[in-house]
Amino acid sequence: MPKSKSLIIVESPAKAGTIKKIVGKNFDVKASIGHIKNLPKNRLGVDVENGFTPEYVTLKGKAKVLKEIKMASKEVDNIYLAPDPDREGEAIAHHVFLEIDSKGKEIYRVLFNEITKNGVMKAIKNPGRIDKNKVYAQQARRILDRLVGYKISPILWKKVQRGLSAGRVQSVALRLICERDREIESFVPEEYWSITAALKGENPPPFNAKLLRKGKEKIKIAKEDQALSILSDLKGVRFKVSDIKKKEGRRNPVPPFITSTLQQEASRKLRFSPKRTMVIAQKLYEGIDIGEEGPVGLITYMRTDSTRISGESISAVRDYIAARYGAKYLPGTPNIYKSRKGAQEAHEAIRPTSVMREPIRLKGYLAKEEMSLYEIIWKRFVASQMMPAILDITTIDVEAGNYIFRASGSVIRFEGFMGVYVEKKDERDEGAETDEKRKKRDEILPLLKIGEVLELLKITPDQHFTQPPPRYSEATLIKELEENGIGRPSTYAAIMGTIQNREYVRREKRNLYPTTLGFLIADLLVENFPDILNVEFTANMEDQLDKIEEGSSGWVETLQDFYKSFQTDIKEAEINMRDVKSEIEHTDEICEKCGKGMVIKWGRYGKFLACSGYPDCKNTKQIVEGEDGGIKIEEEVTDEKCDKCGTILVIKNGRYGKFMACSRYPECKFTKPVSLGITCPEKGCDGYLAERRTKKGRVFFGCSKYPDCKFAEWERPVPGLCPMCGWTFLVEKKGKDGEYLKCGKKGCDYQKSS
Repeated sequence: MPKSKSLIIVESPAKAGTIKKIVGKNFDVKASIGHIKNLPKNRLGVDVENGFTPEYVTLKGKAKVLKEIKMASKEVDNIYLAPDPDREGEAIAHHVFLEIDSKGKEIYRVLFNEITKNGVMKAIKNPGRIDKNKVYAQQARRILDRLVGYKISPILWKKVQRGLSAGRVQSVALRLICERDREIESFVPEEYWSITAALKGENPPPFNAKLLRKGKEKIKIAKEDQALSILSDLKGVRFKVSDIKKKEGRRNPVPPFITSTLQQEASRKLRFSPKRTMVIAQKLYEGIDIGEEGPVGLITYMRTDSTRISGESISAVRDYIAARYGAKYLPGTPNIYKSRKGAQEAHEAIRPTSVMREPIRLKGYLAKEEMSLYEIIWKRFVASQMMPAILDITTIDVEAGNYIFRASGSVIRFEGFMGVYVEKKDERDEGAETDEKRKKRDEILPLLKIGEVLELLKITPDQHFTQPPPRYSEATLIKELEENGIGRPSTYAAIMGTIQNREYVRREKRNLYPTTLGFLIADLLVENFPDILNVEFTANMEDQLDKIEEGSSGWVETLQDFYKSFQTDIKEAEINMRDVKSEIEHTDEICEKCGKGMVIKWGRYGKFLACSGYPDCKNTKQIVEGEDGGIKIEEEVTDEKCDKCGTILVIKNGRYGKFMACSRYPECKFTKPVSLGITCPEKGCDGYLAERRTKKGRVFFGCSKYPDCKFAEWERPVPGLCPMCGWTFLVEKKGKDGEYLKCGKKGCDYQKSS
């Protein structure tokens, strides 16, 4: 077989497959499948005393991959290291370079901003070398995170609970969530009132005007008696038009996506988590088979903080807009968007690799989620180079004695970019369009003239209360992190995942709530590691990493500066951190197993009741704190014994409904479903029916032997034989005449009142 002339090494097999189709038979393409080396899992792996020298080890399962890459590298003259174009990709390229045989070979670094024929071949024709400063920046970040995690976590194990961990950036995100929760908890609503007049002029339609000021002073109504006093003043007063203003308003398009804005918009519009967004975006970037074209990357690289667009792409989208929408939708010059300070301008924004690949043309080739994400990327890119929307804004002031009421409305005269794409705002976010704002904006005002006397149809006082700041969602937390300079495009999704996987934060209806454990960890870290948990300090550290990449700061010096104060904090925390594990709170509860008193202790999932006779008696119970500060036992004790250790089983509430668990948890982790007292009707199955929940929370009733037996019933089963067919249970139903019971077997018509 003829030898390949060149070897391209990328990160993923999918990317390798797409590139192989592009470059042809003169190239071999191999995938590293992510990082091949990392710091060891079971030790620090950093020689602090000798310039923070890292100890890299081959990752488990990567020896075979590395062997294949080494073998392939021996057969070629040119090697192109082509992992993703960011710090992580640069580190992978560097580690591969150190492993392969480079003697007598040309080894290049190539950056594929897009996986298309033009993008790949252009990169190969213009290769570079490994950027050591990028490698050092990635290494510094990795060592920083390792030092924080491996130095703080053991203290948490000692003081709180084994298995806990702390992360450098994730802990700051946790702090923000906890502080917001406390803001909400301490918020005291303030009462205020508004007064709205429903008015009618000579021309229809009637319209609403809101009380604005008294004389020249803007009016604030704090209490009901003030509102009633104003209503008394307005009795018999004539309402007439005192001023009419019309002006033109413009609404500008938003920039094309960067990583953070893509994650935010996908969360708002598509309900995707940041992690899910990045997984789908990775597929679109690495290439999807779209028929005659074959596999091709559909979007540019999706980890970027730059809004820059190449001149070639701007020309293409402007030609498209002119042909598809007409010249009036095309600005005279391209729209240019300023990236935030410190953005990596070498990258482009996230855009389709070809504007001609309209979403409709890819129908049938993309999965539903892929299509949804591609569509918002494509639409936002096209809209970003279109004309602003033009609105006619009308404001009408109505005089009523000393009081001035105001009505306003707007009409879209030219939709511009809004005909293609409109960004969705977070609820209660500054600038977000609430129902009230939208109604006010879209209100159609009648044709009026100054001095026209109006008929008062109705005047209404309304009570309101100020609202606390909203809880963070993943989208708004990413926005907050970005605005504070915390994290980078490659880290946002990981931050969201880590704080939830550690069970410091839970997500409910898209909002993020700190758990009891999350509050505890945040408080301990803020008290003992004020710098690590400081927003400005963390942002400054991100800037230092950027300076390392730029070559203006040394990575060792940066780590030395950090470690001086960090080492002092570690020593003090080992002595002074609150010893939660040793804190015991006595209660009036008596252990039903041995008769000794129960005490409250801290565990991984918050407070729990434990027998004071431990370790002789290991009885524990889950508890929750009541509104009065007292405790409530969350478990229901059963008469059943654990199949593994013979201890009493208790009923707990889990993510998918109630289940039985060993009361010796966590020493014994045996669980089983709660029986409804009905055997499974499937032939040969000795299971029983139990209440379960789908991932979306819908209740159903399935066999305890699942997944071996997949019997399921949506209606709640009730014990009792059907007198007509002998089926083993009935089901609860609701009809026009109330509730009734029906045979659970399909095709049987037996029913009776419940």
